[in-house]
Amino acid sequence: MKDKNKIYLLIGIAVLVVSIFLFQGLNEVNWNYNLSKRIPRVIAIVITGGTIAFSSMIFQTVTNNRILTPSILGLDSLYMFGQTIVIFLFGSSSIMMTNRKVNFLFSLLVMIIGTMILYKTIFKRGNNIFFLLLVGTVIGTLLKSMTSFMQVLIDPNEFVNLQSKMFANFNNVNTDILMISMIIILIIFAVIYDDIKKLDVMLLGRDNAINLGIDYDKFSKKILLVVSILVAVSTALVGPVTFLGLLVVNLTYQYFKTYKHSLLIVGAMLISIIALLGGQILVERIFNFSSTVSIIINFIGGIYFIYLLLKEARA
Repeated sequence: MKDKNKIYLLIGIAVLVVSIFLFQGLNEVNWNYNLSKRIPRVIAIVITGGTIAFSSMIFQTVTNNRILTPSILGLDSLYMFGQTIVIFLFGSSSIMMTNRKVNFLFSLLVMIIGTMILYKTIFKRGNNIFFLLLVGTVIGTLLKSMTSFMQVLIDPNEFVNLQSKMFANFNNVNTDILMISMIIILIIFAVIYDDIKKLDVMLLGRDNAINLGIDYDKFSKKILLVVSILVAVSTALVGPVTFLGLLVVNLTYQYFKTYKHSLLIVGAMLISIIALLGGQILVERIFNFSSTVSIIINFIGGIYFIYLLLKEARA
């Protein structure tokens, strides 16, 4: 099957899953109310799935490693640290927790500023991406430890409010937040659109990319900044989904036998959207909300990550 036909197949599956999610259980009495609730959730899932897949794909291209995800930069840990310290200092009744638009903007600013500080500090000492990843991992571990320490100290009733931030949540999506997210993502895609073809060259490695006219260091910084903003948007919108990017990007590489990022990115985004929507349908229809889609994705993704490690070890 040709790659374009594979794209069309994924589009068909995505449309089918969206239709099932939107129209299942509707009747003449409840269709208006249910659609008004379901459509924003579908948009949130599409934004989250698309941004995670896109950011993971280009991140793995820059790092030239298929078992790394943007979460290694510590953004998920920084998000939880920001949420925890707000409740620890001001309580769950503060405007930064009760107003979801303020909470979204606060989380977004914290993650972007934190990433910018990390980049400025590391790249002043040289352009070693792997040193950046190492420092990001250490800082992420430190933030997780500090977060756990504060969570032990806060009031149990406050911790209940914090617990909802630990997992991705697609229920009761705020449409105002969706609009802000869509505007940011459209700006990012406009900035990065002309550079998609350069990613094909980046797969050849640093030396070959430089020989073919790519300003490797400058372009790597740009890609890493775009990755950070996209991950910050998706995490601030619904919460962390750690292994989704790893799962969908590697499935995309197995499904498409091509190096062209114009096809790989679209394919990864479609697979990610299908996975999230399918997981949400399972949560609602099979598990009756006794679990969350992020737990299912992380469970499957964790197993797949172990499989990839064992595969690399055998190779």
